[in-house]
Amino acid sequence: MSAENVAHADELEHHDHPSPKKYVFIAAILAFVTAIEVAIYYFDLSQSVLVGGLIFFAVIKFIIVALYFMHLKFDDHLFRRLFVTGIVTALLVFTVVLVIMFAQGGPAPVVTGG
Repeated sequence: MSAENVAHADELEHHDHPSPKKYVFIAAILAFVTAIEVAIYYFDLSQSVLVGGLIFFAVIKFIIVALYFMHLKFDDHLFRRLFVTGIVTALLVFTVVLVIMFAQGGPAPVVTGG
């Protein structure tokens, strides 16, 4: 192992991770965003605005959790790209399914036994 590799490994290990106080602050932000999600459910919004708002806040929470609690902010940029690719793909699939479902008149009726 060369001296250059050792120096690079030392750089990777000595990232300036957040303090416990910062993690509590981030958790408070996540709780606040969750409270907003719950609150907007009770407003009389159209279904498309409600779903759009909930998806928006879910993406915000995903980004915060991935960056801080999964330490992507401090890892190699490749891992960040993988997570961004994953959430973009999930949102595209979700959007396509919703468009198809609502183009056909909404979700299928629930059939109960009996």
